[in-house]
Amino acid sequence: MNSSDQQVPFRRTVVSYVQRGERMTVGQQRAWDRHWAELGADVTELPEGPLDVESWFGRSAPVVLEIGSGMGETTAQLVAAQPDDNYLAVEVYKPGLAQLMLRAEKLEVSNLRLLRGDAIVLLRDHVEPESLDEVRIYFPDPWPKKRHHKRRLVQPESVALITSRLRPGGVLHLATDWENYAEQMREVCEAEPGLRNRYADEPGGWAPRPDWRPITKFENRAHDEGREIHDLIYERP
Repeated sequence: MNSSDQQVPFRRTVVSYVQRGERMTVGQQRAWDRHWAELGADVTELPEGPLDVESWFGRSAPVVLEIGSGMGETTAQLVAAQPDDNYLAVEVYKPGLAQLMLRAEKLEVSNLRLLRGDAIVLLRDHVEPESLDEVRIYFPDPWPKKRHHKRRLVQPESVALITSRLRPGGVLHLATDWENYAEQMREVCEAEPGLRNRYADEPGGWAPRPDWRPITKFENRAHDEGREIHDLIYERP
């Protein structure tokens, strides 16, 4: 049985993120006060069982989950460009979520909902199998020191869990500017029986950089520092 055909009882002891300060700017606090009650939820405060995405958005539509939306620079633009999708962003950093709400407010988007907390807990406990159309992980913390590689988000267990939550035809899209992490991502995804590399025939199996993914200051800095950006796009057959 493939991992994508079953509930994945994933229990982990190492998390892939660090808790940062929660001090917000005046603008971020105002955005939080205005929008969080409607647009946001804490993963630890969700009721038991699957998240009712359709009720939260008030419609049935393809569901995209972005893990680690950071300060929302890319996410807000992606949400605005995909009005027909229900877009979920999960992030642990409260000021980042507030900044994303500020950006979304300026772009007048209505198809975004935010979740604060551990994406693995969200996927494991509150996302139904075969319910997501796409999962995006863009530039996750690379944990560059070898002794910290176990803290990286993309591991066999997490990819198996994500795969189980994708619909048939659903997509897992990864991007990183760290060569070693890119290779680990590729190795892990190639070993997952429930995934197929859309660009297996391309050199190295790397996907062409999508024109629709905005270039951020972070990505520009990676280029300036001589790091190549690698995209990987897998789908569940």
